[in-house]
Amino acid sequence: MAVFEYRQAEEIRDALSRHGVRYLFIGKSGAILLGFPDTTQDVDLFIDRSLGNCRALAPALREVDFALTSDQAAEIERRKDFVQLKNGPFDLYLIFAPDGIERFEDAWERHVEVEGFPVCHLDDIIASKAATNRARDRESLPRLRSFREYWLKHAP
Repeated sequence: MAVFEYRQAEEIRDALSRHGVRYLFIGKSGAILLGFPDTTQDVDLFIDRSLGNCRALAPALREVDFALTSDQAAEIERRKDFVQLKNGPFDLYLIFAPDGIERFEDAWERHVEVEGFPVCHLDDIIASKAATNRARDRESLPRLRSFREYWLKHAP
């Protein structure tokens, strides 16, 4: 499995922008865009659940070579809480209801723009990982919390 690359973030950002999709980078890919010194193999996106937004998402993903099945497109349109896509140029996880974050609008109010990337605030990324409570998230939480102290001092 390939490591998440900056160019992939640019490709998804540009396609979603062209289609008017509202989303936020979340998870470790979001933290990396904030400067977290780590790697990941996938991209996690927190998607605004509005129907028009979800209808615009599938064409945007197809534009960046995701071979969406009809079932996947239907899951996106019906706003399934979590849609995993492994049929594109990189693994992509669409999260419509992340653990630890109540509403997209709340996260949007707190989000950070980094070189045109809409990224969840680091506190939301940490809250989501803590609420998910997976072993790999528990392992990364101390490093994320330590990075948070540095980031708050140096964030734009």
